[in-house]
Parts: sequence; C-alpha cells; structure tokens
Amino acid sequence: MPDENQAQTILNIESLINTATVRLDEISKQLQEQKSMIDALLENNAEYQEIEKEAKKQAKLKTAAKQNVLSAPEAKSTLDKLKENQMQAKELKIALSDYLAQYVALSGTNQIEGPDGVVRQIIYTAKLVKTK
Repeated sequence: MPDENQAQTILNIESLINTATVRLDEISKQLQEQKSMIDALLENNAEYQEIEKEAKKQAKLKTAAKQNVLSAPEAKSTLDKLKENQMQAKELKIALSDYLAQYVALSGTNQIEGPDGVVRQIIYTAKLVKTK
C-alpha cells in the first residue's frame, strides 16, 4: 500500500507546513509589535534623538562626498564595468541553476565534480509565496 502511505505522508507534511506557516505569521506579528515598542522608546529619548539628528547630517555629507568621487571620469568607467559584471554574474547564476536542475534530472545524482576535482553537492532552497 505505498499509495496510502504516500498520501498519509503528504497529508502529514501539509499539516506541518500549515502549522509552521501559522506560527511564522504569529511570530511576525509579535516582531512588529516589539519593533514598534523599541521605536517608541527611541523616539522618546532626547539624547538618542540628538545623536540621530547629527548622524543624519553626517550621512548627508558622506553621500555628497561619495557622489563627488563617483562622478569623476575614472570612476565612471569602473562603475560601468562593475554594473556589467554584476549583470553577467546574475545571468550566470540563473543559467547555472537551470543547468544544475537538468543535470540532476538526467544523471539522477545531486553531486558533480568540478574542474578543480572538488565534488560539490547540488542543493535547492524552497519558500512559500502567496499566489495572486
């Protein structure tokens, strides 16, 4: 009766998922309430408010100085190269993910030896998102 056991296992896993989801929602609400309480404490502390005001002023000065440096011609070419490499890395990660999924499906194994001789394990990360 593998089908009955499999159905029961699926029901058990579904129950665990639902329980974890409800608990995660509860904890998220508690976290929001606790963060609001901390924010209120900080808002009502004059010393903290004064230091935060000064820090914001310094942050604005830092941002302006950074923009001055990055607007220089030598920085522009480096920034362009940086953005291009970031885009290429993102595209390669997506392609690699697809290649790995195909490799696992075709080979039946979740390990692959790299050109350096190191055996690596292929892993997946899953998460729940609401459907629209």
